Amino acid sequence: MKPADSKRPLTILHTNDFHNRLSADKIQRIANRFRETPDPKLLLDAGDAGGSSNITFRPAGEPILADMSQIGYQAMTVGNRDFHVSRVGFRAKVGKAAFPILCANIRPTHAKNSDISQDCSDRPLEASTSAGEPNLRSHVVYELDGWRILVYGLTVPMVTPTMWERKLSAYVFDPPVRAAAVAIPALRERYKPDFTIALTHIGLRLDRLLATSVPGIDLIIGGHSHELLANGETIGSTLIVQAGSHGRYIGIVVVEPERSVDSRFTVSARIEEL
Repeated sequence: MKPADSKRPLTILHTNDFHNRLSADKIQRIANRFRETPDPKLLLDAGDAGGSSNITFRPAGEPILADMSQIGYQAMTVGNRDFHVSRVGFRAKVGKAAFPILCANIRPTHAKNSDISQDCSDRPLEASTSAGEPNLRSHVVYELDGWRILVYGLTVPMVTPTMWERKLSAYVFDPPVRAAAVAIPALRERYKPDFTIALTHIGLRLDRLLATSVPGIDLIIGGHSHELLANGETIGSTLIVQAGSHGRYIGIVVVEPERSVDSRFTVSARIEEL
């Protein structure tokens, strides 16, 4: 990792809750915006990209994820509309993504719950369970021009261990804030990142709880509640951002290395209309 005085500013572009509303014009605008952004940079999405309902899925997959792959998205968290209770349906909903799909608080229904999210593995879910699982990861780490960035995914629980629906579901969800409280300190100790991002689809209320409950998160990129936070919302040392819904806006976060000994960086947020 480079010292702060030798790093260039990091730019993070983010979207959420497309719900399949991504026209050809907006695809081109996002692609141009990302291409024109100087390195180092990230392009992330906070879930609900596709157009299927919570209970339906397209067997051939969601075309929007192929479009997002072409644009250059680098990670997305699972939204409730991106999830399906069956393995076949879940694979179809996320299968067209050529980038990591993140969700740390999901596990196969048959898996034991002895230590929620303590397996801080960056392997796909299928690597630790059975063949045929969606290619999910809890987190990814990016090395970009001297920046080491940890991105950790969380999703609103759709099927919990206490619901009768668990008998019909191949997966259950653990409480997202509780999962993060266990895993994020361990991941930060393991990777020693310069910057930690929680990429969430849990809504602003839970994002606020996450910010107050789990130390070490520098940025929460949220979705699910369709909030438009023009300059973000700061809680303690955590900035929360969200960019509306349906492809109307793109969010821009700039992380500027600090030259003083008192802080590592400053973070600012804004939105742009697409």
